Amino acid sequence: MKRPLTVSRPELMPDGTDAAFRAMVHDTLAFAARIQEIRAAFGELLGLPASGYTLLMTVLHRQGRDGVGVSAVAEHLHLTGSAVTVEANRLVKLGLLEKRGDPADGRRVLLRATQRAEQMLARLAPVQAEANDALFGALDGPGFRRFAEAMHDLVGCADDALAILDLHRHRKSA
Repeated sequence: MKRPLTVSRPELMPDGTDAAFRAMVHDTLAFAARIQEIRAAFGELLGLPASGYTLLMTVLHRQGRDGVGVSAVAEHLHLTGSAVTVEANRLVKLGLLEKRGDPADGRRVLLRATQRAEQMLARLAPVQAEANDALFGALDGPGFRRFAEAMHDLVGCADDALAILDLHRHRKSA
């Protein structure tokens, strides 16, 4: 029995079947799982959950002199503002983040990594570099640029796919 195709775009079926596409999806899932494991390991080395590590790294690298807004962090991480706020509150309690109102806009909350957090992340940096170099060892400079652009574009495509699935789920439940 011939199985139905899981894609219809010819660009995704170089041999006329969806076999290469399905193999790529499974490789992507395996790679994503390993990235999650690596992120969790970085967090573990700091005594944090993976989500705390990710938020702390994002704040450290995106903060200006005064900090970075919760909404900017949420947008960068493709999360909701409330999810960032919950994790930020945990990191504030641990003394790793500071929260304060934005003097220019009282409605905004700014996050800033504490000196303790900066020191912890500085100690982790050599381990991160070694692991990240290995993780992306198959990429040269042009390959990295293409991969980074593709990932950026694919996040938007994933949002489109989720919107399609939401429509189907809504129709099914109606």
